[in-house]
Amino acid sequence: MSPPSFACDAMLGGLARWLRALGYEATFEHGIEDGALVEQARASGAILLSSDQPLFERRPVKSGEVRALFVPRHAPVLDQAVFVLHALGLPVGEVRCMKCGGALADVPKQDVVGEVPPGAFAAFDRYLRCQACRGVYWHGTHWTKIEAQRAEIARRLG
Repeated sequence: MSPPSFACDAMLGGLARWLRALGYEATFEHGIEDGALVEQARASGAILLSSDQPLFERRPVKSGEVRALFVPRHAPVLDQAVFVLHALGLPVGEVRCMKCGGALADVPKQDVVGEVPPGAFAAFDRYLRCQACRGVYWHGTHWTKIEAQRAEIARRLG
């Protein structure tokens, strides 16, 4: 069985990024209308994540046709991520592109010449490329912080 995907409402863009970092596909569209979001979740089979209580009164959500989870709005984003994974019994998975959710694959250093800042290119040898948006990642200080947050979320999930 494949892991679930998520459709996040307009208030949960940060959560969408972190769900991707935790191994899950998560869409987010700034300013999306509630009906369009519900339809997107229905059509894709994604679990709808929202902090908007009226959205849960829509017929496809109330009937269970669209699976949905209310996410506390004012909780810090990492607490929201723990909440979602805990509520659905999901583990921390392989990191995905935080921008688009695509799978990441190792790429030889010579293939990223000109795509990363010169300082990063000189300092690092391991690079990853998103298979969807083609973005390039490397294990710099930002990666270390992401991995530390992923480990903390895994620890909190037990």
